[in-house]
Amino acid sequence: MSIGALDATSAYGKVAGIGSALGTPSAGKADGAGGFGSMVEDLVTGTAQQMRAAEHASAMQVAGKGDLIDVVTAIGAAETALDTMVAVRDRVVSAYTDIMRMQI
Repeated sequence: MSIGALDATSAYGKVAGIGSALGTPSAGKADGAGGFGSMVEDLVTGTAQQMRAAEHASAMQVAGKGDLIDVVTAIGAAETALDTMVAVRDRVVSAYTDIMRMQI
């Protein structure tokens, strides 16, 4: 398998574009692709929506209008979303701690 100069240049351009988008906070907003901040915002928003859906399903079950399977499914989805958010938070804190321990 041979890699041509044009392929290498194209790959380099893609990587350089990714790097510049990460370095500039507003670069992600211009082309519709989000950065780290929008990823975190989407994660928190999605988790909150999952929690609200689980609460709503539980309230419907208590009122006698919901199905138990829907409640269990909604609670499972909310628990998974919360576990994901906690894992991302832990990784961010760990990365921050590692950066702070680096010597200058």
